[in-house]
Amino acid sequence: MEKHDPGIKQGDKLLKMHGKFDRAPVEFGSHIVVQEGEIMAIATRDVVSVPPTTTIMGAVETMTECGFRRLPVTDAGTKKLRGIITSGDIINLMGGGDKYRLVQVKHGGNLISAVNESVRAIMTPKLETLPGTARIADATEIIVHKKIGGIPIVDKGGVLAGIVTERDVMRVLAAEKSRLTVEEVMTGSLRVTRPDCPIGEATREMTKHRFRRLPVVSDDVLYGILTATDIMRYLGSCEVFTRLLTGDVGEVMGLPVRTLIAGDLFTTTPDKSINEAAREMLEKNIGALPVIEDTRLIGLVTEFDLVRAFAKGQER
Repeated sequence: MEKHDPGIKQGDKLLKMHGKFDRAPVEFGSHIVVQEGEIMAIATRDVVSVPPTTTIMGAVETMTECGFRRLPVTDAGTKKLRGIITSGDIINLMGGGDKYRLVQVKHGGNLISAVNESVRAIMTPKLETLPGTARIADATEIIVHKKIGGIPIVDKGGVLAGIVTERDVMRVLAAEKSRLTVEEVMTGSLRVTRPDCPIGEATREMTKHRFRRLPVVSDDVLYGILTATDIMRYLGSCEVFTRLLTGDVGEVMGLPVRTLIAGDLFTTTPDKSINEAAREMLEKNIGALPVIEDTRLIGLVTEFDLVRAFAKGQER
């Protein structure tokens, strides 16, 4: 068990571990060249979507089944885009932020009742979109400056034609040669949590800081990574309901985060090239790699970090 300062909430612990490198501001000196072309060349065209009348639980089950972090909401007949729901919306709903009011206020804390509301109750209705003629640079600008991980592509009538994500842009990056290392693009100051932290506390932390993942650390040793997808999958697999006696959301949000940590933990090192890191993420179908130096966690490199490096290289 970790020893903690009683005056500091562990969920707010800020990890700043320094290795042998001087972690100064990054100077991007390389120039990654990508041919300009239609965004549809790298986007997913056959997009799974749900109508606005779909229940929240129905949308979560679809996202869990398909392994999606986001799901467009479209009119059933016309496929006109009406909004999008993300794994971030789900952790917000389950106790992280303003959408939690749907559970707490309207449904008196009853999670089972709340997730039977239609998806329009928590979806984002006004969102960034791109036309099919957009360039890769247009997508990277939105991803980097607005911190949006997936952008729907629509035609002139607002009909969904595709979606482009950080991973799609990163796939382009993985095929390019860069001199940048993980050390130069990673996030070095991390908020972390502990294995026995309640899930509800972790969701509040993730929603407040707009994190998709939170390293779980025990005695300064990396225990695992908690992601928004893990929490959503917990709900989507219906495992959450096997733990409910009264239907009250507090019953499941009070469980420790270690309940959700499973599977292999993949890591990288600070001296690895960003091309290698990108390829590893793509091969393993993961969105981030903890950076380990001398057995210590010193940072986290994510798809967003790599796309940001890609966008910066294009400015040169």
